Amino acid sequence: MELIIGLLSGAIGGNAAGKIIGKLDQGTLINSISGIVGGGLGATILGGLGAGAAGGGMDIGSIISQIAGGGVGGGVLLAIVGVVKNMMAK
Repeated sequence: MELIIGLLSGAIGGNAAGKIIGKLDQGTLINSISGIVGGGLGATILGGLGAGAAGGGMDIGSIISQIAGGGVGGGVLLAIVGVVKNMMAK
């Protein structure tokens, strides 16, 4: 369940970052894919650090941390993809 939350919030975070930072916007599909991958990585990292759902329980704090981690991870990975793509275009 943690991973699903991370993936969904990553897709939302990737698209939000693309719209907020117009230079990095790669279109909805690439924004979503980058966000999903980044959100999955963010959820995995948070889970490894113990910030995820401990012991299989899902309380509101762990859900919020997964949403935040997925969204931030998605936005960060989209920013990296956007910067690399823009550098390659020059």
